[in-house]
Amino acid sequence: MKITVVGAGNVGATCADVIAHKELANEVVLVDIKENFAEGKALDIWQTAPVNMYDTRLRGSTNDYSKTAGSDVVVITSGLPRKPGMSRDDLISTNAAIVKSVTEQVVKYSPDTIIIVVSNPLDVMTYCAYLTAKIDPSRVFGMAGVLDTARYRAFLAEALNCSPKDIQAVLMGGHGDTMVPLPRYTTVGGIPVTELIDSKALDAIVDRTKKGGGEIVNLLGTSAWYAPGAAAAQMVEAIVRDQKRIFPVCAWLQGEYGLNNIYMGAPVKLGRKGIEQIIELKLNTAEMQLVNDSAKAVKEVMSVLDGMNTTTA
Repeated sequence: MKITVVGAGNVGATCADVIAHKELANEVVLVDIKENFAEGKALDIWQTAPVNMYDTRLRGSTNDYSKTAGSDVVVITSGLPRKPGMSRDDLISTNAAIVKSVTEQVVKYSPDTIIIVVSNPLDVMTYCAYLTAKIDPSRVFGMAGVLDTARYRAFLAEALNCSPKDIQAVLMGGHGDTMVPLPRYTTVGGIPVTELIDSKALDAIVDRTKKGGGEIVNLLGTSAWYAPGAAAAQMVEAIVRDQKRIFPVCAWLQGEYGLNNIYMGAPVKLGRKGIEQIIELKLNTAEMQLVNDSAKAVKEVMSVLDGMNTTTA
C-alpha cells in the first residue's frame, strides 16, 4: 500500500504523520514544490518511528511525481492561503492552477488512484480536480465534512461534559458559513442531542461550527492543521482498510437531494473503491431549504471556475 500527500505544509505533514502512526501504508510519499522541504519533513517524521513504534517508510520529493507512481490514495493539500487584497476570484484562479497541475501529475503516474482534495476553497477545488482527472467521481472527493463534524462534536462534548467518542453527527452543504449541521441526526450514546441540550445552546454550537475555521485563524493568525490533517487521514484509513465508514464528504451529486452537477457535502459510505454509496437522508422542509441555500452558494463559486476555463487550458 502506497499513499502520497501533495503539499508538505502544516496540513499535509500532519496528515502524513497520522497515516504513518496508524501504519496505513508501507510507504508514504510527501511532495512539495519548495526545494528539499518535503524531504526534510519526511525525514523528521520517519525519525519518530523508533519512538512511536511504526514501520511505515516516508520519503519526500521536490516536485518529482515519478516517486508517487502506483499510489493507492493521493491527498492533495496544495494551495495558497488568501492574502490581503486578494479577491475570492484571485484565490480560485491561483489555487485552481495549482490543483490542476498537481492532479495532472497524480493521474499520470497513478491512474487508478483515489484522490482526496483538502485544498481551499474546498468544494470548487474538488470540482477542479474532477474536471482535470477525468476519472469516475467515486474516486475524486473532498475532505470537509469530516473536519466540520469533528468540530461540531468537540463543541458538543464540551457543552455536555461527555466523551466525544459517544457523539455521532452528520453535516451537509458547502465548506464554509453555509454548511448545514443537522441536530436532528445528532446523537449522544444513541440519545438524540435535542433531549440533552436546550435549543438556544445548540443553535450557538451550530453557529460556532460554521465559523470554526475562522475561530482558529483569529487565534493563531493562520489556518488550522492538526484537525484537518487528522480528518484527511481518517478518510484514508476508511479507504485502505475498506471500513465502509459513513462520513460526510464533498461528493459529486447527480440527482441526490434534487441537486445536479455539484460538488457538495453529503453523507457517503467510504471504502476501498472510494465513495461506494451516497446516502440520501429524509430531510424536512427547513433542512432542505438550508441545503438548497448552501448549494446555491457553492454553485456560484463553481461558476467562477467554469468562467475561467482553467481546467481546459
